[in-house]
Amino acid sequence: MLSLDLPQAFPSQKTVNNHQILVVEDEDVIRDMIVIALEEEGYEVVTASDGRTALNWFQDKEVKEPELDFDLIILDLMLPQINGLDICRLLRYNGNIIPILILSAKASETDRVLGLEVGADDYLTKPFSMRELVARCRALIRRQGFSQVSSAPIRKFRDVTLYPDECRVEVRGKEANLSPKEYRLLDLFMSYPRRVWSREQLIEQVWGPDFLGDTKTVDVHIRWLREKLENDPSQPEYLITVRGFGYRFG
Repeated sequence: MLSLDLPQAFPSQKTVNNHQILVVEDEDVIRDMIVIALEEEGYEVVTASDGRTALNWFQDKEVKEPELDFDLIILDLMLPQINGLDICRLLRYNGNIIPILILSAKASETDRVLGLEVGADDYLTKPFSMRELVARCRALIRRQGFSQVSSAPIRKFRDVTLYPDECRVEVRGKEANLSPKEYRLLDLFMSYPRRVWSREQLIEQVWGPDFLGDTKTVDVHIRWLREKLENDPSQPEYLITVRGFGYRFG
């Protein structure tokens, strides 16, 4: 099921890598191989073999080590006690924006879209290559750094105000709870009002040129943004679909 092709491709970075990853996988062999691959990269790895244990890291103050702050969650879907989709839903519902990479043997387009719709940032089907897994982890953690220093001025359009230095957005005077991808999309749109962006251009700007997923993830994130920005998401006033081309803001 797994391709054990990792040591020569990615030399160890243990002296410079301080990122921490939670791996939630109930199959011992797969979990152990993921841990080996990530630790070879210098990541600090914590594991859980069922959904309840995974949620305890975020809900039980006595279980969670206060100094442990995850940069990424690798989440299997078929888990004992609580499945991966429900974990993803609960984390997003509670405002947790840690990037989530779903692992699943379900490879249909419907399954991938469902995973993205409940809040995952990426979706990798089994069997998978360890090289690809590590590459996707690197990309997700790198893109998490959207909150780097910004000197851009406050941007405002009608009832939407974006504060770049604080990485936050207010809609009609109330703070909107945006994920990193949603924030970066909105930041891009508001930086170039009325410009039409294709899905491919949005992937390039927000997800990066090494993105390995489906362009449908753009449509999913646009829908989420509309739900948070628009009075009526079915008749958007901010995020407009330009048929045959893509999307524009305003």
